[in-house]
Amino acid sequence: MARNTQASDFVTGSAAAINTILAEEANRIGSDVHTRMLHTSPWIDLVKKSAFPEGMGYQLTTLIYDRSLPTSDADGDSVGLSWNSVGATDSGGNVFDTSVLDQPLDDTANSVQGANGSGSDVRNFVNFGKQLKKYSINRAIIESPRINVDDLRYAAHRQEQLRAVIDSLAESTRHSWAERYRDEYDRLADNTVICRQDQASQFLTGNEGQTTDQLGAAGGDLDGGSATKVKDDISNAVLDKIYFQMIRKGASNEAYGRENGRPVFALVCSSEASNTIIKESGFRDDIRYNNAMVGELVKPLGVERSFRGFYHLIDDLAPRYTDGADGAITRVEPYTVTNGIAAVNASYDSAEYEVAYVLHPSVFESQIPAPFGGAGGLTFNPVDYSGDFKWTNILSEATNPDGTIGFFRGILACASKPIKTDLGYAVIYKRGEAASIV
Repeated sequence: MARNTQASDFVTGSAAAINTILAEEANRIGSDVHTRMLHTSPWIDLVKKSAFPEGMGYQLTTLIYDRSLPTSDADGDSVGLSWNSVGATDSGGNVFDTSVLDQPLDDTANSVQGANGSGSDVRNFVNFGKQLKKYSINRAIIESPRINVDDLRYAAHRQEQLRAVIDSLAESTRHSWAERYRDEYDRLADNTVICRQDQASQFLTGNEGQTTDQLGAAGGDLDGGSATKVKDDISNAVLDKIYFQMIRKGASNEAYGRENGRPVFALVCSSEASNTIIKESGFRDDIRYNNAMVGELVKPLGVERSFRGFYHLIDDLAPRYTDGADGAITRVEPYTVTNGIAAVNASYDSAEYEVAYVLHPSVFESQIPAPFGGAGGLTFNPVDYSGDFKWTNILSEATNPDGTIGFFRGILACASKPIKTDLGYAVIYKRGEAASIV
């Protein structure tokens, strides 16, 4: 009987009691053991990380001060300073006894009146605004199937097979963190930019806490007739508007690089989107003659140059969507999973809509709890919440009396601390590449 070369010889699942995951007979497999690796992502490297504070509960609040500018009125409505001539009043006999604010030089009174008693308030003011944003910790637990360690006695190339299993678990952790950080950035970013057919864009601000999925569901289908619907591919016109808006918001202070005195931000997008932006008519020379230095944070990711104020960081697992007949959008995953085995999803290539992100390090911070080994005289095994898999062997009189059956277990936990969420942008566009894919 012919064997399907695309199907796995064996799979493990939660329904199985104890799985023999190691090939046992010699000469059935070669000496090299290979694994199919998933795509890695820039999200893991560029999202800020810190330790979750201890002894303060599961839910915390972050305090953010808004931008402030001096105003000439106490209400804070007139931007700019009120400048007045420096002078003093003459009380007679050339004796100057008051200052420019009509304040007596002997400090007997503190008037805020203008010079020569004009009666106008010449002070300027700075008002402060602040926001309180709550966030909490979440966690996810990953377990492997139960494994009988006696299998190792008879397994061929057992060291290589164990290494392949461990590498697969590590890849699962990396993929999970990348998905988590992307989804959290999408949720916390204040700005959703919709690419329209006239090369303009509509900024939907105040979307913090709302994912792209929820935005599409609330606004109906993406391909509707109103001006707010997605009708065009990503373009330099849209990115230019985002760039200058970010500068006015003060995003330059923590840009990923600088060229000719201008900040360079990070655009996380697919390879297709990057090609569309670079090959757009009239802009190709921008990258051909760009030999500026690359920022230290993005250089290890393989970035060689910037393009019109952005470093293109490739994420070929960028979120994609289709537009359903019922007026709702559907997320199309890059992989399909059967019995835990990932396969490439052909529908991902033909999905109509895609999302790119302008990544700024001040939008949010991932706080991961530090390992904790006990307190008050109590000690226990500390747990690594970064997703480090450990072998777990639980003795049981009924099912594991000899202690030969165990499993790998990893715990992921983090809290997404919102900071300057108004600097985050999600750009939704209609893929021009989708129509040419068969």
